[in-house]
Amino acid sequence: MSKFLVHSLGLAAGLGIASNATATETPNVADLSNPAPLSNPAPLSQVTSVSQLSDVRPTDWAFQALQSLVERYGCIAGYPDRTYRGNRALTRFEFAAGLNACLDRVNELIAASTADLVKKEDLAVLQKLQEQFAAELATIRGRVDALEARTTTLERQQFSTTTKLNAEIVLGITGVAAGRDFIRREFVPGVGSVEVADRVSRNTIVGSRVRLNFDTSFTGRDNLRTRLQAANLSGLPTNLSGDQLTNEGTLRFAGGEGNDIGLDALNYTFPIGENTTVVLEANAGAIDDFTDTLNPFLDGDGGSGALSHFGTRNSIYYLGNGTAGTGLGLRHKFGEALELSLGYLAGDPASPVSGSGLFNGSYGALAQLTFRPSERFGIGLTYINAYNVDFTGNGAVGSNRANFRSLAETGFLAADVPTIANAYGISATFQLAPQLVLNGAVGYTNARSLQPGGRGTLDIWNWSVGLAVPDFLKKGSLAGVIVGMEPKVTGARGTFGSAVGRDRSTSLHIEGFYQYQLNDNIAITPGIIWLTAPNHDDRNDDVVIGTIRTTFTF
Repeated sequence: MSKFLVHSLGLAAGLGIASNATATETPNVADLSNPAPLSNPAPLSQVTSVSQLSDVRPTDWAFQALQSLVERYGCIAGYPDRTYRGNRALTRFEFAAGLNACLDRVNELIAASTADLVKKEDLAVLQKLQEQFAAELATIRGRVDALEARTTTLERQQFSTTTKLNAEIVLGITGVAAGRDFIRREFVPGVGSVEVADRVSRNTIVGSRVRLNFDTSFTGRDNLRTRLQAANLSGLPTNLSGDQLTNEGTLRFAGGEGNDIGLDALNYTFPIGENTTVVLEANAGAIDDFTDTLNPFLDGDGGSGALSHFGTRNSIYYLGNGTAGTGLGLRHKFGEALELSLGYLAGDPASPVSGSGLFNGSYGALAQLTFRPSERFGIGLTYINAYNVDFTGNGAVGSNRANFRSLAETGFLAADVPTIANAYGISATFQLAPQLVLNGAVGYTNARSLQPGGRGTLDIWNWSVGLAVPDFLKKGSLAGVIVGMEPKVTGARGTFGSAVGRDRSTSLHIEGFYQYQLNDNIAITPGIIWLTAPNHDDRNDDVVIGTIRTTFTF
């Protein structure tokens, strides 16, 4: 065999190739009729001297061959780290690919009128090798083309049904650091709702919320989410007996009893065309499943971002959850900047009794138009119609929780008494700088009782301004401040309005937190929630709630 053939073998032995070609690391293949799949490592780097290859020594048996191929023909390359890896296993495919690359280089030299560098005996060997390996080269070309076509098809179409588990564990240490005297309402049989002087509990408590999410996809573009949840943290502030005194300041991750495990969210999200996404909500559906709440960074659903219900999103969104949250949501994009969200969530869809079911019981219906002309700015206009919702729940009235509870106990707001709420909201977000995001929201709710002899309306307002500072002091961390007014009854008319009553003053919700990202899986968030004149009643002491939230995700 001529020296050039030895050179070629030296070339193929390490799969160093010329010009701008790339290396292909392939497992050894004994049978050409059943080649192993190819993989693509980092591209090789052209060298001009064999001394540039750090793992090639003059004592290596192929040193002269490599030196000739590098310095005489310029048709060999090394890996990006300037190694040659001459002891790596060689397949017939690699040999043919490397040899073909060198032949192409020789042809370039000939075309460039440098044929005098090639000896006649080398040309004879080249011609013989081309003839001997013509079939293999043709086979390689055909199979590479076929592999490229198959890879493209697999990337576009093939997807195996996969279920992924992701979990979130929130551990909270919280307590009331300031505030003592409190006026609350209590129902007294035969008397009705009366005001009672009470004390705020100052105990420090520890609680948790655990979520296990099973996300399943059938097509690669859809997602079936099954969530198991357990929680045991009470809302604050409470009195010494554990009765919650107000909805203001309620932690977003609070709720649940005794860490009982139950089915929480169960929904299926899938696209229709390129611009429409549908969300089927079977259980515990929420507005944010299919609606942009326009509160980036702060809306972390309790596991991240804001600590409180109020700081997480506009209060009117909680009216639209329909209590149980079973129904349908839809998002449709009109181009890049405009999006329409529609949704309907029922509160008691599984009950066949009168006044219940999917359409005859409590529900929340939403329509929102979201305009995002750029990544930095977005604004949303929201309308929610809610029927027979739980007005004692978070976000409905807040400060008049006890009033509504008393009315329910007297039968004034029994389950079969129709109540309707129409809510209107504006939410906006603006990125002032790469690490400074300003959010704001205003909500108005008109709550109305349709009970004969007990009609009337309430006007309820809320507003908030939030500032988020992502990557503050450390990448992945977040600082946030929220200031606003939780839902307040500003107007009361008719029998219904008189029974509930207007709020006598204005309470402010002031919240600050720092979410320190310890690593990719653990975040520690100390924070403070300050409520001035809780329950919108200046007779109540200001309440300060301190919290340390630790979130584990995996």
